[in-house]
Amino acid sequence: MQLSESISRISVSPTAAVVMKADKLKSSGINLVDFGAGEPDFPTPENIKRAAIEALEKNFTKYTATGGIRELKAAIVERHARDFGSHYAPEECLVTVGGKQAIFEAVAATVNPGDEVLLPVPYWVSFLDIIRYAGGNAVLVATDQEKNFALTAAEAAKRITPKTRMMIVNSPNNPTGAVVPPEEMQKVVALAIERDLLLLSDECYCHFLYDGRKPYSLGSTRERDHLVITGSFSKTYSMTGWRVGYALGTEKLLSSMLKLQSHSTSNPTSFAQRGALEALRGPQDSIARMLAEYTRRRDSIVEGLRAIPGVRLMKPQGAFYVYPDISAYLKKDGVADATKLAEKLLDEAHVAVVPGPAFGTEDHVRISYATSLDQINEGLGRMKDFFAKL
Repeated sequence: MQLSESISRISVSPTAAVVMKADKLKSSGINLVDFGAGEPDFPTPENIKRAAIEALEKNFTKYTATGGIRELKAAIVERHARDFGSHYAPEECLVTVGGKQAIFEAVAATVNPGDEVLLPVPYWVSFLDIIRYAGGNAVLVATDQEKNFALTAAEAAKRITPKTRMMIVNSPNNPTGAVVPPEEMQKVVALAIERDLLLLSDECYCHFLYDGRKPYSLGSTRERDHLVITGSFSKTYSMTGWRVGYALGTEKLLSSMLKLQSHSTSNPTSFAQRGALEALRGPQDSIARMLAEYTRRRDSIVEGLRAIPGVRLMKPQGAFYVYPDISAYLKKDGVADATKLAEKLLDEAHVAVVPGPAFGTEDHVRISYATSLDQINEGLGRMKDFFAKL
């Protein structure tokens, strides 16, 4: 059997591969410290779970409108307006099966084979393969490690050609925790308008910013024609398994995305939508509690990593990842690259991290601190011993 060209262009998500190997080791009884998965360890808030249970008890288990129930669309635009000063209507909102589907549909509805998509490095792993699946060519935009890997409009402008169709920005960033300042984001959207590009702004981690930074969205610009925003309930409300996300954009673009959704997943799960509705309209205090705990964890893991000789890193400004430069330990003791180092760290120290090549860089690993302080301290101790032996 011959497989399609489109499926042959992509691979299994490297983060998913790390999770699968980590799960296998755990199931064999190994005491593993898992820094691999980008998943909050907090439970979904009780009021959200109760709303879904109530929906089940009331038999809200049938098909809904393909693009989501109207109440949820209204709640998404209302919450976005309250949090970010945006001005979307429910007709400019599409509810999807997780934020990843919103991104996939936006790229598929916009990019033709041979089109170019500007993608800042380091990038979230799925961006690259989604672009490839659509037949597009990812044009990598450099960022500066010493400036927290934040995208600049000036650097993006250097990479635009007549084939450029789309630009992607992810702030706060996975894997680095970089945050593009609001004034730079304004320059980025102005560049998209000037060069007639669609700017996809992924706001998955928009509520998790540190050191007094305030949540920001390009939705506050009132720009429509050159902007699509994608978001998720997974991180903000610790609802990763619920698979509810959304897109905000023009009715023309969203109707095209809806066509794809109608022939793939159909509607997001009915009772999960009721949970998402409660997440938006119910108490928001769980976000502040998670952020306070992430701040403690960030500070602890940064301090611990900086205490390891040769490890360099910038303090993350958002999300819940650190992206240390471990180049001082490469080419030692048979460690040819960051991928081999991550494998050796997993096999010998039983600490799971994701190697930098998955995100487009050679000298780094991604560490998620969406785990307890006890696990962070245990993992840091194991890593310190591991690196001392290289």
